Amino acid sequence: EKHISIQRHLADLEKLANLKEDEKKPCPLCPEEKFKACYSHKLHRHLQNLHWKVSVEFEGYRMCICHLPCHPVKPNLVGDQTLSKMGAHYHCIICSATITRRTDMIGHINRHVNKGETESRFITVPAPKSSHEVLKELATDVQVLPNYSTPQKTDSYFNPKMKLNRQLIFCALAVLAEERKPIECLDAFGATGIMGLQWAKHLRSSVKVTINDCNENSVTMIQENCHLNKMKVKLNTKEDDNDEALGDGEENTDTIEVTKMDANVIMHLRSFDFIHLDPYGTSVNYLDSAFRNVRNLGIVSLTSTDTSSLYAKAQHVALRHYGCNIVRTEYYKELAARIVIAAVTRAAARCNKGIEVLLAVALEHFVLVVVRVLRGPSPADNSAKKIRYLIHCQWCEERIFQREGNMVEENPYQQLPCDCHGSMPGKTAVVLGPLWSGALFNTGFLRRMLFEAVQYGLDEAQPLLKTLVCEAECTTSKHFTTHSPCDENKQEECGVYIKTPNNSAESYLVPGKRKSNEVIRNAAKRQKAENSAEHPAFYYNIHRHSIKGMNMPKLNKFLCYLSEAGYRVSRTHFDPMGVRTNAPLAQFKTILMKYSTPTYTGGQAEGPLHRAEDVQAGEQVEAAADGKVEDAEFLEDDKSGVAAAVFTKDYPTHCAAD
Repeated sequence: EKHISIQRHLADLEKLANLKEDEKKPCPLCPEEKFKACYSHKLHRHLQNLHWKVSVEFEGYRMCICHLPCHPVKPNLVGDQTLSKMGAHYHCIICSATITRRTDMIGHINRHVNKGETESRFITVPAPKSSHEVLKELATDVQVLPNYSTPQKTDSYFNPKMKLNRQLIFCALAVLAEERKPIECLDAFGATGIMGLQWAKHLRSSVKVTINDCNENSVTMIQENCHLNKMKVKLNTKEDDNDEALGDGEENTDTIEVTKMDANVIMHLRSFDFIHLDPYGTSVNYLDSAFRNVRNLGIVSLTSTDTSSLYAKAQHVALRHYGCNIVRTEYYKELAARIVIAAVTRAAARCNKGIEVLLAVALEHFVLVVVRVLRGPSPADNSAKKIRYLIHCQWCEERIFQREGNMVEENPYQQLPCDCHGSMPGKTAVVLGPLWSGALFNTGFLRRMLFEAVQYGLDEAQPLLKTLVCEAECTTSKHFTTHSPCDENKQEECGVYIKTPNNSAESYLVPGKRKSNEVIRNAAKRQKAENSAEHPAFYYNIHRHSIKGMNMPKLNKFLCYLSEAGYRVSRTHFDPMGVRTNAPLAQFKTILMKYSTPTYTGGQAEGPLHRAEDVQAGEQVEAAADGKVEDAEFLEDDKSGVAAAVFTKDYPTHCAAD
């Protein structure tokens, strides 16, 4: 039976007191020592003001505050009173728990509602089931629970902000599905099952999808979403291997396998061609299991959402999880991607496997890394050699990877291109890492991902993939060309992999049944050329290195200036104002200062004006101050490094100095 404090109406609560005008009655929800028996009019006010007004309402019932001795509190040791004292509390209508505060009781009821637990054993009339919200993404419908975007408040987490992440993973899987069919793929953390449903719905017979989750409510939600998308379900658990078909699969005969077990367990038990890890927080706890049974030339993708540690906001956590010493730099996002790849490389090497990085993306909410697995000790050794330490100058932010070898150097500062250590007192550089020092992108794989994104209409992923292709080739967007991967070689065969001398693997899907030796040699040469023209490591933020008192050129124009100077240059997705180039920082600043124009103010500018014999005439610039100034001369002092603009008309002399 329900507790007496749970009633529908105030009259029901008064019936418990059996009010009579000529008799004193006690309160049914208060002990005798707290509220003595009184007449009906006073007891009515007591029940209404103390119990009914501060109640919590749910499904037409009121959970009134109760003072009866059914919720013991800590003993009161004041004076001689050592007995337990009973405190005010509420009784939950769903689970019979006793809650002290009203706000806590409201939160307790809301948690029941978020989990779908709205039926009470006290309510005789069946409560209406809460309607789940249905969201649609990439022609796939999924049901979500309330508070679906807050992982602490729901079992089936669904983040709409990760749509771009899901599209990139879909493109990577689509490329692998074109290489060999069928492939077994695993979504280790299914939640709502949105990612696995998209794979099965669009790639169909090319993939065999397995969606796993260790939470029972999430597994139930995944089954309902499969039924919603007219998919057949094969349910497997650790306890039994019962096959259960859910939903009417008349329209779509594809079958999705849903498992309920720990992610480490299923990756230890079975082999897969494609594994995606997207846990809440860091994914380092699942890397050893992922690389143990993944098939040769398969793909492992992982999404890390612990951006506070990877982006150097919680440096002690990064040291604990990834074993890396980091500081906040201008290139912190690329630093985060290299930290994750280094952890992936070490985990793969422990299983005698090497990796080839296909894609590394670091955005506001996540870090996505996609790697291809190369089985064997030689690829594992080659990959492990690319984990190195980074020397970072804290004055000018120049950076360089340490040289290979285990010999101790007398002066590590000599490896830096800058001379800050000689001109500045004290220690000027820090050692970061260990980090991945190899390439972050595979151009051929990215081009085929772009082709799949266009084919499936993934509008959000296309601009990012174009930027990634330009970044991988270290070219500007105006040199970007879009072509199908089939155009690269007309005689390559689907499912045959090209093994290059450095044990990297790449394959292309094109019609044909045999590969001639000449075709294989050409493909190997092409990939060797791509690897030799590896994109430069890290990037520079143009605002961080701007000159005080000078207007910088437009970013695209500045890229042209660097390219005309003979350097490789491109934009980067890590930073909208970042420039990836192989130019040294000193030359980068020189070109930036050369094409910057002085900033003019209305009054006299600060700083003295240099004499004409102390400066050299530089490049002519046009200064338009309110349309009055027509001619100006840009002057630069080689000794002091002061740039000035001297007006040659009958106007006051102005100077912009740094």
